[in-house]
Amino acid sequence: MISLNHRVVCLPLGDFLIKYMCGINGIYSSVLNDREPILNNMNKAIRHRGPDAEGSYLDKDVALGHTRLKIIDLSDSANQPMHCAFDRFILIFNGEIYNYKELKATLSDYPYKTNSDSEVILAAYHAYGEDAISKLDGQFAFALWDKEKKELILGRDRVGIKSIYYHLSPDHLLFSSEIRPLIASKVFPVKLDADSLVDYLRYQTVHAPKTIIEGVKQIMPGFYFKISDDESKLIQYWDVRGDYDQLGENRSRQEAHKKIRSLFTESVQKRLIADVPFGAFLSGGIDSSLVVGVMSQILESPVKTFNVSFDESEFSEAKYARLISKKFATDHTEIKLTPNDFLENIPDAMNDMDHPSGDGFNTWLVSKVTREAGVTMALSGLGGDELFGGYPIFPRYASLMEKRWILSFPLELRRIVASILKRTRPGIASGKISRIINQEYFDLENIYQFDRQVLLDDQVKRVLNRTQLPSKSVFDIVHNNVGFETDGYVLSPMSRVSWAEMNTYMQNVLLRDTDQMSMAHSLEIRVPFLDHKLIEFVMGLRDDVKFPSSPKQLLVESFSDILPDEIVNRKKMGFVFPWEHWLKNELFDFANAGLNKLKERSEFNAEAIDQLWNQFLKGDKRLSWSRIWPMVVLGNWIEKNNIE
Repeated sequence: MISLNHRVVCLPLGDFLIKYMCGINGIYSSVLNDREPILNNMNKAIRHRGPDAEGSYLDKDVALGHTRLKIIDLSDSANQPMHCAFDRFILIFNGEIYNYKELKATLSDYPYKTNSDSEVILAAYHAYGEDAISKLDGQFAFALWDKEKKELILGRDRVGIKSIYYHLSPDHLLFSSEIRPLIASKVFPVKLDADSLVDYLRYQTVHAPKTIIEGVKQIMPGFYFKISDDESKLIQYWDVRGDYDQLGENRSRQEAHKKIRSLFTESVQKRLIADVPFGAFLSGGIDSSLVVGVMSQILESPVKTFNVSFDESEFSEAKYARLISKKFATDHTEIKLTPNDFLENIPDAMNDMDHPSGDGFNTWLVSKVTREAGVTMALSGLGGDELFGGYPIFPRYASLMEKRWILSFPLELRRIVASILKRTRPGIASGKISRIINQEYFDLENIYQFDRQVLLDDQVKRVLNRTQLPSKSVFDIVHNNVGFETDGYVLSPMSRVSWAEMNTYMQNVLLRDTDQMSMAHSLEIRVPFLDHKLIEFVMGLRDDVKFPSSPKQLLVESFSDILPDEIVNRKKMGFVFPWEHWLKNELFDFANAGLNKLKERSEFNAEAIDQLWNQFLKGDKRLSWSRIWPMVVLGNWIEKNNIE
């Protein structure tokens, strides 16, 4: 069973303020009947995000719901929905505003009743209107009702750390922090979206703004949604393609080192404001080690660090985490798990999954054991790879740019070479390489669309019994935003790859999984690498400064005194489980049940699913566990959520 190797000692409390880890729900409609019981059902479906208090506000046009996790201020006055001092605006809020003190100082005339960052949003909106949203620095999702204008505003943070899902029809708008409350409302028919099914099978996720459910969308990062009787529109208030530091192309590497060190230290520092016991995830990789190192320089007390590992040394990063813990004298908790611990928790993790994902169990498990160790907030190294070029796609793309001479060969000849490659070196990697060789251009959108693809298009066609598929969402996202042929922005090639990573895999897998799986345990996770000021600076740097010769070299050089050589030069592992073995043994029945659920549905071809399953069980190198597991998850999710 789960064992904690070190005692848990809470850190001293930070500034005394009201913090909200919670869920928000709402309905905008003057014609929808029974809004109160509908809202109650939605709140019930999201109570795990805030089990300590529940509040609602209803008038003729809007119904707002909020669930709250009480941490310091246990009084009812801290509950939400929160009314402004002049009773014009009503707010429901999820997240953290890191610059609330600075904003509050500029808005000193407002008659504050609490010490919360939430009330500062009301004060700012009273002073600046919609411009207040661009002044917020943090991770947030909120809804604000203007009683005077009869106008509802839904706002989301710049990077997409917190989510807002919505369903819009001619006579109503429903919104929530998660999808399940929208399903629980029973206001609209819940169906799988046909194109989203293709997207999910291709990429083990659905790319925003769409979701797996027809008619349910996400508000995109850096946007807010405004709706009234007269209009409804999405408005973008931040776009790194235009807001990046345009002076970056003139900076030397030494100047970049100094600025990155300053911005990242500031980012960590403002994320340490908390009124609860907090710590950091420590895998022993560059990103998490750097977060812990900077925390140790800022805090007077030892940093509480958490590493989850298990006995198989092939998969364990514990020794690297211990090295960092010793260097910075952290209060380290190493949580050793047996394979049975993992297997026993998988059904619970699946029950907590709000949107299907092929990559969410890791986050669920780390969040669970961290929360059980007494911590309510943790810092994570998420985002470092995307921003500083830590993934293989960065050098691969740079290499392909140098090999564009391959395109001078006739397409028919390249197709022959690709066919020979697939036959002589069967496997997933060779399959992707052969498809890249077949492209007319080596531009980013043509290359990147294959990088994280799970099932190839021929396989998706068979599984869904289709002859045609929609265009790849990843291709469309990259082509329409940072593609060489279509965009008017001047981001460098490596910054374009960073943009693609942050707006596909990071946003739609890592951040969504982090939010849904950590909040299943009422654990708040903060991500200092995704500070928008740091992003704006790094995205503006020249490639020869940011990516001179090795992954994340600029980041490593900026903190050379903090990161030991053993960490910098270690092989990148990631948090990996022995899924290949489990799916063929301990998880065989669970996987088979999930696949059978898909086979029962008219959208799927049972024979094609059986063929893929049998290929995997026989050890076919072209079909790894990561091609099967997302389908297992989808079948399980469909059953748990009664998707008819």
